[in-house]
Amino acid sequence: MYNQSLYRVIEPIKINTIKRLNKAKKWKYGYDKDYDVVVISHTGQVGEIYDIQNLKIALPPVPKNLNSGKNKWTKSDYPKELEKLKTIFDWKDLPNNFKEKWNGHINSEFTKRDEGYWFYNKNVPTYITGSHYMYLQWTKIDVGAPDFREANRLFFIFWEACKADTRCYGMCYLKNRRSGFSFMASAETVNQATISSDSRFGILSKSGSDAKKMFTDKVVPISVNYPFFFKPIQDGMDRPKTELAYRVPASKFTKKSILTNQRTEELSGLDTTIDWKNTGDNSYDGEKLSLLVHDEAGKWERPENILNNWRVTKTTLRLGSRVIGKCMMGSTSNSLDKGGENFKKLYNDSNVTKRNRNGQTRSGLYSLFIPMEWNFEGFIDSYGLPVFNTPKKAVEDNFGELIDVGVIEHWENEVAGLKGDQDGLNEFYRQFPRTEEHAFRDETKNSIFNLAKIYEQIDFNEEARYSALVTRGSFQWENGIKDSKVEFVPNLNGRFNVSWVPGKNLQNRVIVKNGTKHPGNEHVGAFGCDSYDISGTTDGKGSKGSLHGLTKFSMEEAPTNRFFLEYIARPQTAEMFFEDILMALHFYGMPILAENNKPRLLYYLKRRGYRGYSINRPDKVWNKLSAAEKEIGGIPNSSEDIRQAHAAAIESYINSYVGIKTDGDYGDLYFNETLNDWAKFDINKRTKFDAAISSGLAIMACNKNLYTPKPSTQLKNKVNFSFAKYDNKGNFSKIIQ
Repeated sequence: MYNQSLYRVIEPIKINTIKRLNKAKKWKYGYDKDYDVVVISHTGQVGEIYDIQNLKIALPPVPKNLNSGKNKWTKSDYPKELEKLKTIFDWKDLPNNFKEKWNGHINSEFTKRDEGYWFYNKNVPTYITGSHYMYLQWTKIDVGAPDFREANRLFFIFWEACKADTRCYGMCYLKNRRSGFSFMASAETVNQATISSDSRFGILSKSGSDAKKMFTDKVVPISVNYPFFFKPIQDGMDRPKTELAYRVPASKFTKKSILTNQRTEELSGLDTTIDWKNTGDNSYDGEKLSLLVHDEAGKWERPENILNNWRVTKTTLRLGSRVIGKCMMGSTSNSLDKGGENFKKLYNDSNVTKRNRNGQTRSGLYSLFIPMEWNFEGFIDSYGLPVFNTPKKAVEDNFGELIDVGVIEHWENEVAGLKGDQDGLNEFYRQFPRTEEHAFRDETKNSIFNLAKIYEQIDFNEEARYSALVTRGSFQWENGIKDSKVEFVPNLNGRFNVSWVPGKNLQNRVIVKNGTKHPGNEHVGAFGCDSYDISGTTDGKGSKGSLHGLTKFSMEEAPTNRFFLEYIARPQTAEMFFEDILMALHFYGMPILAENNKPRLLYYLKRRGYRGYSINRPDKVWNKLSAAEKEIGGIPNSSEDIRQAHAAAIESYINSYVGIKTDGDYGDLYFNETLNDWAKFDINKRTKFDAAISSGLAIMACNKNLYTPKPSTQLKNKVNFSFAKYDNKGNFSKIIQ
């Protein structure tokens, strides 16, 4: 049975507090710092609070007099008397009694546009934002009027929160194919432009021609089909190709405005435009935008770079520290080397749980991922709700067709049919992802390892909710006393991912020989490390330090051949990194094989008395080691033989312990960041793959006997082992010559 995890209703605020503030109508639209929620209600009151991808959003309360009506979304008919009116000029020429008759209807539409709309859907009170209402009621798409979909409702609620939150520059939406983003973004562009003065609205896509097509085929027709009371008078052509310019505004109609004799020509103009630009790093540089639509942002191919463009366009949405515009960015992802890698970084930098001291994400955007099962054509029922599981009785969709298979089963059947075509499967995953890992799945042709097994393991981890199998945390010295005992403390902000913690009898096993500490659990496992020496770098980036722990076969109470620890981080100083490594070694009582071309870590261990923890390079005997290698241990990464042995070690481990094994079970490597690093590993550019380097060294450390050189012995003098033969005829034996 599928359990959705896209959103949940939470209660982060005491109900009495909500009631008290509701009574006084104290809730203000926007981010509420006191209660850490984004309020999207315009009424001064709040109802349910949604958690959508870790963003807490307070909705307005359900109206007390809400009518059950048709119990589903139904687009209202446009009165024929009003449909005949094309412009505000036609309205002004009509008698006052006609205006009085329709004033209430028009005012109601403006209210829904501003505050949103409530209706019953399958017996559940359902709220849609004003932007969503404008999309459903007044937007014409390629198939006519859009259908109501629960996935789109959540999308627009999240978008409304992005608009309301003054810390936010907009959204970075990771989507599946045919989810309707282009039309929704186009509808929102027209919706905002027709109520904004002195504003600029821009469109970018993966190419200039795509941006132009979105403008001419979506934005312009939506604007043309708006009712007269929402549609300003535009300058120039009825269906422009490059810029849509509004001159006279659509004013909110009231009784006072209807009875006034003010001439239309005296109304102040909007001076608002919508346009598109060719794709480039500096598109819209120097302009001030109220809304920027970034369509197909995950498909910008070289030399264009979505990261560079966002650094430029982000400045068009701010004045000093004040965010004055928003970006609506959405896309499926290309393979990583065709624009997907940059979009993935931008998406990861938009995680709302990772903010700076100003309360902003690294990118300024808020990331949203809606899995494919929410929005897959053919599996949406007549109420706009996804049919996740195969129903006991077939249900109808909006077209009267019967749905007798759930979307999860259908998707799994397609996946099963593509198992023999890894590139085809990865493309299907990217187009219709159920997880973020699927959305950023890479092509297989450039990998030197068995990607099929790597992705089998990644998929298993995702489905098993691998976060439940992995604990994030930190190591610390007991009572702060160094070189005493180390404790592991679960901590969401920690730098270690751990899938196995040894029992008390195995923790902190240290053997002291001649004043030097040695690991007491060397027979249980070992660590591999890709270190760094310099605390800071000129570009503020630099590679990360990486540590991996791996067990081997032993008679102890420990898993066999399991990667149990992953550390991929770059603390503020190298010494903090060294101390992290030392504490992990001490806690697990296992040795480490590290690269000695970056020797500061190994010297750090030696100074602290832990030289016995550093494994000597296994491919040479002691008397063949250099003086430095004898002093601190470690292994160089410059030798081609070592590089090949390192890659072969990873390959062997993947084939034996990753993905579906020979016994039919899955491997127990639960660290997806490591698996993804293996998937992208390039043996000729090893420095980019910190996790692959350290994990490979851990495998070599646990199998160091395989690399021990075999001495070749040669005897100096030839020894004769032949036997003499005798003739025993007669009384005396005679030797046979």
